[in-house]
Amino acid sequence: MGRVTERRKVLRIRDGVVSSRPDTLVAEEPLEIRLNGKPLAITMRTPGDDFALAAGFLVSEGVLGGQDDLQNIVYCAGATVDGSNTYNIVDVKTAPGVVIPDITLERNVYTTSSCGLCGKASLDAVRTTARWPIADTPPVRVTPELLASLPDRLREAQRVFDRTGGLHAAALFTEDGELLDVREDVGRHNAVDKLVGRALQNGDLPLSRTILLVSGRASFELAQKAVMAGLPVLAAVSAPSSLAVDLAAETGLTLVGFLRGGSMNVYAGEDRIALRAAAAQG
Repeated sequence: MGRVTERRKVLRIRDGVVSSRPDTLVAEEPLEIRLNGKPLAITMRTPGDDFALAAGFLVSEGVLGGQDDLQNIVYCAGATVDGSNTYNIVDVKTAPGVVIPDITLERNVYTTSSCGLCGKASLDAVRTTARWPIADTPPVRVTPELLASLPDRLREAQRVFDRTGGLHAAALFTEDGELLDVREDVGRHNAVDKLVGRALQNGDLPLSRTILLVSGRASFELAQKAVMAGLPVLAAVSAPSSLAVDLAAETGLTLVGFLRGGSMNVYAGEDRIALRAAAAQG
């Protein structure tokens, strides 16, 4: 839609030399997600892939589980006083017969980090709403060398990051390291929703034989989204949170953090990491 980036004037100081120049910034706008005509959530996002973002969000909320659950997604007109369309409101219509869970309660339980509820309540909520157990049969097996190669490949695929330096990214890889899809957004959770939403639209859920790589840290929310999409492996270039580790251990998700160069920490699901015999004994 041509709104992924915007230009702003900036005062540049380099080694005491002052100059004025335009700078390219990542765009950030609100997106209101409506479900069957009723307002559900507002997220700050980078415009683009809005339908996929909304679909992926509803996968993580336990509303959508497959392509057949979705009837259509449309932009809502009349979003402004003069009736023009800002393309900042989408309405998701579910297929007839789809049972809508109590998503207001669920979002308060396990999506909103400031809700003040205990970790056990958050874990229980994901356990009761996940549609697919993480059951990769035969198990996905990845080598540390393959995992170590993924961040560079993600970075090479980040087109908007090269222009702005201000975007998170998420990528899907096969168990053999083939890049399937990559999405960027000002919010790392939105980037994952865009990936999962596209998978739903293409009829590819659950993502039972793929690796999800995120450019930042692995929060509970990102682990939750991986579990809800049936992903067996989540890797992050930065740290996980304690609750993300707890969720991974409980659900069988392989969680890798601090994936930088040839080093990484495996916090849960180490059985999917194919170690050399000598390294495993050492």
